[in-house]
Amino acid sequence: METLLSIGIGLGLSAACGFRIFVPPLVMSIFALFGHLPLAPNFEWMGTYPALIAFAVATCVEIAAYYIPWVDNLLDAVSTPTAIAVGTLVTAALVPDTDPLLKWTTAVIAGGGSAGIIQALTGMTRLSSTALTGGIGNGLISTIESGSSIILSVLAIWVPVLAVGLVATLLILIFRKGYLTLAVKKLLAKPVPNDNPQG
Repeated sequence: METLLSIGIGLGLSAACGFRIFVPPLVMSIFALFGHLPLAPNFEWMGTYPALIAFAVATCVEIAAYYIPWVDNLLDAVSTPTAIAVGTLVTAALVPDTDPLLKWTTAVIAGGGSAGIIQALTGMTRLSSTALTGGIGNGLISTIESGSSIILSVLAIWVPVLAVGLVATLLILIFRKGYLTLAVKKLLAKPVPNDNPQG
């Protein structure tokens, strides 16, 4: 049960990395320092004051950078692999060292996977906003993403079942939208039969 709870917390925090990479590690560090979040062996460094300061600075820089027009789109280009890596690290930091294969498989698939999928979605949303508004609407999107990351990170620790439910719903909506988009593209690309041949 403890392992499942840890995986649930890790999944919620990793998904939050898809919105903002450094917010979940910062929230983890705060909760770990106050004794509300046990960390796996070899990851106790995340619950130290130097780590807290580093995560806080990185979070401030990341959030501020997403308000700079066009820089936000450049950040999205490098954020996906980084989000996957940090999402994997966050989940690994919470799963007990009972079985290394289970730990890292879960961390990569559940943690890195959810972070990467959500980061890819936010990148596509920002590109659409840039195309439609010339970048003017990107500030609102950045604010929503930062808020979502903070809220999801806190929920993942305090109410992990709710956080996992939200992540699962979001992932289902993403896959459904992707499936519908592919279906429409295939339908539009299908040649129309000519029922009235001439000659």
